Amino acid sequence: MNIEKRVRELVEEKIADKPNLFLVDVKMHSNGKLIVLLDGDDGVGIDDCVAVSRHVGFHLEEENVIETAYNLEVSSPGIDFPLSSPRQYAKNVGRTLGIKMADGVKREGILSALTEDAIVIEEKIKEKGKKAETVESVIPLDKITETKVLISFK
Repeated sequence: MNIEKRVRELVEEKIADKPNLFLVDVKMHSNGKLIVLLDGDDGVGIDDCVAVSRHVGFHLEEENVIETAYNLEVSSPGIDFPLSSPRQYAKNVGRTLGIKMADGVKREGILSALTEDAIVIEEKIKEKGKKAETVESVIPLDKITETKVLISFK
């Protein structure tokens, strides 16, 4: 049985009645750490993480899915965790993103919109000898290798 697949099913089952929550990722590491990342359109509360953890833990024990000792960790993705789903992009509209393109180019801009297969950012483009200009750029999601929300401490 695929542990990650079973955990995904258990999480989806538990959050089925909470349409604002969604599963971001499930990873079983070789060191026995089982990580579940949950997110929500309005963030994720500790109560939601606890409820999912109890549900998943109970069923994994009950079904004896994992035969070795493991450590289950349910949390929301940290700020350093790359965005991976359209819902994560949607909740970050208006924030500044750092984007790594498939061709190695790094871009930065404020996320202004999201389409089915692309994001729209407002980025400052500076040409030599000219003032920086803010332009709207449409970036296809399949040309992005990583996107992170940039936090400014200014």
